Amino acid sequence: MSRTTVSYRLAATSLRGGIRAITKLGKRGRVIIQIVLCLLAAVAGSAMWHARAAKPESLLSSGDIGQLEASLRMGEGNYEELGRLISVLAERQNRARDLQLNLLYQLGLRNSEQDFVERQIQLLMAEFGAEQVRIPPEFVQRVTYFIGQYQLREREVVARALGPARKDLEAARAVLKQNHLPPDLVFMAVVESDFLVHPISREGAVGLWQFRTATARECGMKVNDKVDERLNPLKSTHAACRYLRRLILDFGAGSSVMLALAAYNAGPEKVRDALKSVRDPIRQRNFWHLYKVRALPPETRQYVPKVFAAMIVGRNPQRFGFAE
Repeated sequence: MSRTTVSYRLAATSLRGGIRAITKLGKRGRVIIQIVLCLLAAVAGSAMWHARAAKPESLLSSGDIGQLEASLRMGEGNYEELGRLISVLAERQNRARDLQLNLLYQLGLRNSEQDFVERQIQLLMAEFGAEQVRIPPEFVQRVTYFIGQYQLREREVVARALGPARKDLEAARAVLKQNHLPPDLVFMAVVESDFLVHPISREGAVGLWQFRTATARECGMKVNDKVDERLNPLKSTHAACRYLRRLILDFGAGSSVMLALAAYNAGPEKVRDALKSVRDPIRQRNFWHLYKVRALPPETRQYVPKVFAAMIVGRNPQRFGFAE
């Protein structure tokens, strides 16, 4: 009997046991058991997926199923035990979700949301003038993760950029376009400063684009005791364009635009140092190689996919729950 068939039978057995338990309990018990069954169905589904992955262990063994069924049958009126059971199932569901995230791409089993994210990354890369490349699965996963953060914990950041700050966002986008840069790079400022004009970082970076004093002056901005043009959204965006153009010219166009994004966060010298470590200067002088071998600083490995997440949400606001 195949591992998948066993998983299906275990899932069906556990659900039948839950249904029998429902008939013995009152209204309150039915609600609790229904929650249990929903969680159990989710975990069983993850177990079936896990079986397809041909792993030697299973998230739900036959012994686990038997114990859960027994707990359901004996749970009449014992709401404390049922609550404990719900917690156990929820924990196993989270484990299954984490496992799925780590292995989906290795097995080529991708859901529609991940496919959509990868297509969007490819479209952005095309706008950067890059050749068609296979995006590392880990990068797609991190972009997907940060999209989720923008939908939940950091939702107000995107909501403000696409709402009250929309006029400034569009003005900055126009400046990027005038400078022959991809307009969606405006979402770098969302990552840099939450698209707020006045934030000051621990390192002393200021404004939408988080310029330090020396870099701001190099890019033509006035920073002194009387004026700080980093606080001017339009002037700081023009300066950001000058800096980005310089980085792109230094590191090359196409896929190397990604190196420019990394350099904006880590600094050009750190990216140059990382490039010196490559063995094949023709095939490995690119962001994707540095990303895969973890040659870039950890902060930068998070920064670049977060920028892509902001761009993808900004390009598809309705899909991710933001009104136009």
